[in-house]
Amino acid sequence: MATQSKASRPRGGRWPGILTGLALLLLIAAAVMMAGAGPAYHGELISLGEAFSLLRNGVYTAGGAVAVSVIALLLGMFARRFTSALVASLIIITAAALLYIPWQHWQRAQTVPAIHDITTDMQTPPAFEALAEARQIAPNGVAYPGETTAQQQRAAYPNVRPLVIDETPQTVLAAAQAGAEEAGWRIARITYDRIEATATTRWFGFEDDVVIRLSEVENGVQVDMRSASRLGASDVGTNAARIEAFLSALEARLE
Repeated sequence: MATQSKASRPRGGRWPGILTGLALLLLIAAAVMMAGAGPAYHGELISLGEAFSLLRNGVYTAGGAVAVSVIALLLGMFARRFTSALVASLIIITAAALLYIPWQHWQRAQTVPAIHDITTDMQTPPAFEALAEARQIAPNGVAYPGETTAQQQRAAYPNVRPLVIDETPQTVLAAAQAGAEEAGWRIARITYDRIEATATTRWFGFEDDVVIRLSEVENGVQVDMRSASRLGASDVGTNAARIEAFLSALEARLE
């Protein structure tokens, strides 16, 4: 009987199941750390440095889940523990998906310059007035960084240009205000020729300030725009993308 019992026991024993369970726990811990880093900082529960550390540790933990899952998968296949092997495969796929977002963010950061103040007019950038006080106490300040930033912007974001629309200033202003409100920006001031607002990123809650300036030109109204982060040396392309998306939507709205 003892010989029969030993012979009927699955090869590999309980190790495939144990390793799969460990990998699942690591995956859950990684998801909690990575998903919670932004909201915890946004909610002022932790500092930015602590949030980045939490995010980084989440990435390491997800990598650990992949490593343990690979071992569990190989051992499960060898021991014919196909349920454990299947679960391990699913954990690998899920962890890879979890790691894709920070990997994509890192890849993007390698291809764009470390600048955070983008404008369609680099000679006379739209100035922050209503938001000047808020920016003066922020790490990045209120003044435009200057020609070095302008040169980097020209090379990296050649499509960030003014928009000229054959409409009245009142029509363009109303459309720009509607676009800012639809984007969920917090509007600080609206005058006859400009809008100042603050855009808040979804995950970490970073605040980027926006100025939209209207100028009458021979063939209509020229719309210039500036979007600048309050915090961080690099915006990883966020401000340029915001300007391009907003002006494209504004043009489509007024067609």
